[in-house]
Amino acid sequence: MAYERFNADNAAMLLIDHQVGTIEWMHSAPKSDVIRNTLALAKTAKELGMPVLLTSSQEDQTQGLLLPELKALLPEAYQNRVKRGGIVDAFDDPNFTAAVKATGRNKLIMAGLLTEVCLIYPALNAQDEGSEVQAVADASGSGTKRGDEIALSRMQQAGIGVTSTIQIMSELVFDWSKGAGPKILPVLGEIYAELGE
Repeated sequence: MAYERFNADNAAMLLIDHQVGTIEWMHSAPKSDVIRNTLALAKTAKELGMPVLLTSSQEDQTQGLLLPELKALLPEAYQNRVKRGGIVDAFDDPNFTAAVKATGRNKLIMAGLLTEVCLIYPALNAQDEGSEVQAVADASGSGTKRGDEIALSRMQQAGIGVTSTIQIMSELVFDWSKGAGPKILPVLGEIYAELGE
C-alpha cells in the first residue's frame, strides 16, 4: 500500500481522557512529559485548523475534568467534548463515533490516558472500521512501562502506526519555512528546550 502523508487536510486529532485524575494513574513516563506533548499536539492542531475531538470518562468520579490547559487552548473542542459515562472504548459511544464521522477524516491521530485502557481499544476499533490510525506514544501512558509496551506492541501488530509527538508534528507541517511551519516551530522549540533542562 502506498504511503500517504498525514496532513491538516486529511487528518483529525483525537485526544482521549487526558483528565486530571487519570494522569495520576499513569506511571510509565514523567507526567510533565505527557502533559507537554499532549498540549503540543493540541497547539499544532489548532494552528493547522485541524478538527480536534476531546472525550472524557466519568468526569464526576476520580478521573476528574480534562486538563485545564486543554480548555484554555481549545475552548470550542472542550465545550463540545464527548463526556462518556464509563464506556471504555470511546468508539463504542455513539456520540463519539458520530463526532469522528462528522470530521469527514479517515486518518486519525490519537493519544490517550491510559494507553492500555483508553487508547488501545478505540485505536483498534477505528483501524478495524477502515481508518488509518497513528497512536502518539509519548502523549499517552499506562500504569506501568511494561503495560505501555504491551499495549503499543499490540497496536503495531494490528497495523496501527506508533509515533511520537515531534514525529507527527513534522509530518503534519511538511515544511518548517512556510505555511503553518513558522507558527508551529515555536511549539517544537518549547519541547526541545524542556528536554534540555
